[in-house]
Amino acid sequence: MNRCHASLWLGLALACGALLAAEGPGNTGGTPMLPVRGLHCFAPSKADAGLGEKFIREVLPKEGVNHLVLEFNYSFAYRSHPELGDPNGPDEKTVKQLLAACRAAGVKLIPQFNCLGHQSWAKNTFALLKKHPEFDETPHVPADNTGIYCREWCPLHPELHKIVFDLLDELADACEADAVHVGMDEVFLIGDPKCPRCAGKDKAELFAGEVKTLYDHLASKKRAMWMWGDRFLDGKATRIGKWEASENGTHPAVDLVPKDIVICDWHYGKAHETPRYFVTKGFPVLACPWKEGSVALGQLKILQSLAAEKGAGRPLGFLQTTWVPFTKFAKAYYGEPVEGDAAGAVKCFKALFAELRKPGDK
Repeated sequence: MNRCHASLWLGLALACGALLAAEGPGNTGGTPMLPVRGLHCFAPSKADAGLGEKFIREVLPKEGVNHLVLEFNYSFAYRSHPELGDPNGPDEKTVKQLLAACRAAGVKLIPQFNCLGHQSWAKNTFALLKKHPEFDETPHVPADNTGIYCREWCPLHPELHKIVFDLLDELADACEADAVHVGMDEVFLIGDPKCPRCAGKDKAELFAGEVKTLYDHLASKKRAMWMWGDRFLDGKATRIGKWEASENGTHPAVDLVPKDIVICDWHYGKAHETPRYFVTKGFPVLACPWKEGSVALGQLKILQSLAAEKGAGRPLGFLQTTWVPFTKFAKAYYGEPVEGDAAGAVKCFKALFAELRKPGDK
């Protein structure tokens, strides 16, 4: 599928999202200017699938959510590469149950699989690089991951993508999805000087190359691509810093990738004007808050302003993040006492979606 056709497919996918927003069970107003009202959660475990279905059917229509991004990564029971999945994790049957709940609730289900970065957490290296250490960008780093944030795969390894594509396709097929979120945030190790393939190469070109490789594969399957946007922002020029933006030279990649990728622009402590930057560059963009309601409402004002303008790109709406296990977020929503950040994420979610449900074009 060429990029013209991929752009047409994305347009159709977004039109369906707008239709869900306009006609779905949770809608209380007219056709919105910001059609995507999304929630991002970690996928529920197989044991918690019942709670997942209940939450999807009861809460999402009530709050007006019309897109649900479930982050699976290596928790899914993959059949194509069972050694890379969790045999006790959600399988295709479990996902079909969640998908049925989403459809009953008027919600589009989008799976997420973290690509490139986030291949480890703390001392735990995830399945792909455990089973295939030859794909590791930094195999010289100690096994307990001392001195790094997260491991990353080498984007130039010739045997890597066949396996990655198998996982993406199996997950997307199970979800019957026309879009996939590929992660790509917080990439710090790309172009490591000790990598025999990447050393000395331009980091923006390396990053853009991986983005385009994933994009082209998904487009060949008639699927749109969503990704986090932080590596496209200049952390030094904007003074946003190295986490919510890039300080390692990947930001020029923003001009080297297809402009119909949906950019998920996450900022948790301040409502930066970065959605305007992405719209100016020609991208469709979602603002992504976490646990600060004031930040979310500040982002809403920015998107409302952009929606009233005629720019090259489009402000699509929101993807509320949670960053706690699914069960914790659901239990906190239902009023149960839960430790950690769940209560803050729930409070932000309720404040934002209450505002989005108010009558009028948002």
